[in-house]
Amino acid sequence: MGTHHPTPTPERDGAVWLAGEASGDFIASLVLPETIRRMDGAPQYGVGGDKMRAAGFHAWHDIRELSVRGYVEVLAHLPRLLRLRTELVERFVASDARVFVGVDAPDFNLGIEARLRRKGIPTVHFVSPSIWAWRPERIQKIREAVDRMLLVFPFEETVYKNSGVRTTYVGHPLAGIIPMKPDTAGARKALGIDDGLPVVTVMPGSRPDEIDGCSDAFFGAVEKIMHRVGDMHVLVPAANDQARAKIIFNSGLFPRVASRIKIVVGESHRMIEAADAVLCASGTAALECALFKKPLVVGYKMPALTGMIMQKKALIRHVSLPNILLGDNVVPEFLQYFCEADWISYALEDALTNDVKRRELEERFTKMHESLLADTPSLVAEAISDAAKRRR
Repeated sequence: MGTHHPTPTPERDGAVWLAGEASGDFIASLVLPETIRRMDGAPQYGVGGDKMRAAGFHAWHDIRELSVRGYVEVLAHLPRLLRLRTELVERFVASDARVFVGVDAPDFNLGIEARLRRKGIPTVHFVSPSIWAWRPERIQKIREAVDRMLLVFPFEETVYKNSGVRTTYVGHPLAGIIPMKPDTAGARKALGIDDGLPVVTVMPGSRPDEIDGCSDAFFGAVEKIMHRVGDMHVLVPAANDQARAKIIFNSGLFPRVASRIKIVVGESHRMIEAADAVLCASGTAALECALFKKPLVVGYKMPALTGMIMQKKALIRHVSLPNILLGDNVVPEFLQYFCEADWISYALEDALTNDVKRRELEERFTKMHESLLADTPSLVAEAISDAAKRRR
């Protein structure tokens, strides 16, 4: 990672973006083309991933440089992250950007946004931090850092009322690209599955430490189900080649799973669509599964100290987005000490075999999907281009 600063001329009048992880890379890629069009082809650059690049983005750094989770784990990376943040602020200012767009990653982005805003660069934050779930004190930092907050859940408008933060509800970008009725048979055909065996998709996370935290419980649970009910297809989408290598190694500890597993980079939606049920780490993946109307089980395990800190700061009972959006415990959650193979295996077996529950979930997830629909690319692009015109 060098400190060379590009000449600002080619990037002048564009927007600078910072996406901190795979989910941010994906949702940003969905709105970038319309933003480029609204800004008359102005360059879009900063920190992003492969999907943003494919959408016309010029990446100075890859999102993998920011992929650290949790309170305790970030300490080991703190000097590097602080150096990177300082360098990025300098580069963003030197580039003469018209607007900064922070995509999720609030712990990294809000600090950058505050510094850029003080220098007269308008700031837009796409996907609100979960202040309604934990750490409500961040509203003060948001007020100082963000000119426009783009909300992806309708209930967030009430949360931000009287906050002093200008907001726009833009719908959830995934709701517009995931079909209302999944084509399970078509997805299976595309993946070469045609033998009638059950299909389970396992999503242990996108980052190496997430995969290490969840793999034993996840693959152990599937192994136990296979011993009880027989063979099945095990599909595992990997965020990148590094994640794929980690998944191959960790799943290899479970011979029966390893004999039936299919691991592919960049096929998460197709693998969810092909599934009878999904076992996933908490996060955007849980929402994707619900939008595909799939029965799912959520599990998540992080180092004990980080988990204790986060639980103490929590404001709501649920962690998975389907449960939060529906206000009900429709998706089983196994967190921290409860994220164990035995317990997960019985919940996942029920998700695979309980047809009554499957039909009920399809109905509830369809209504949830409808509530999240909007012309997200246009609304996001309009907010960003409007902010760009306000450059002081």
